[in-house]
Amino acid sequence: QVQLVESGGGLEQAGGSLRLACAASGRTFSSYGMGWCRQAPGKDREFVAGINWRGRSTYYADSVKGRFTISRDNAKNTLYLQMNKLKPEDTAVYYCAAARNGGAGYPPRIPGDVGSWGQGTQVTVSS
Repeated sequence: QVQLVESGGGLEQAGGSLRLACAASGRTFSSYGMGWCRQAPGKDREFVAGINWRGRSTYYADSVKGRFTISRDNAKNTLYLQMNKLKPEDTAVYYCAAARNGGAGYPPRIPGDVGSWGQGTQVTVSS
C-alpha cells in the first residue's frame, strides 16, 4: 500500500477557494484508484470525490458537485482537490484515500474500499 500525506488545509471565508494536495510514496501510485473523504464533528465520513488510475474517470458527491474538482499527477505521485465556492458546511477534516490493493484502478467509495488513509488536513470555512 501507498503512504499518503495531505497538505493545503486552512481557514477560508465562504465563497473562497482552497487546494488540497496528497503526496503519495511508492512506485505504484499511478495504478491506484484514489479519493477524498471528509469528516465533520459528530458526522460519519463522507466520500466527496474519486478518480481512477488514469485520471479519466471521476465521481463527486452531490454536496460538492460543480464546486470541487479532483485531479492527479502520476508523474509527481500527487492527488489534488480544488475546492471553490466554499460553504461553512464544507468545514471538516479532509482525508486522502487509496483504494485497497489499488482497487483495480477504481476509486474507493466506502471505507471498506480503502487500503490507506492520510493523516487528514483541517478545512474551516467561516460565514
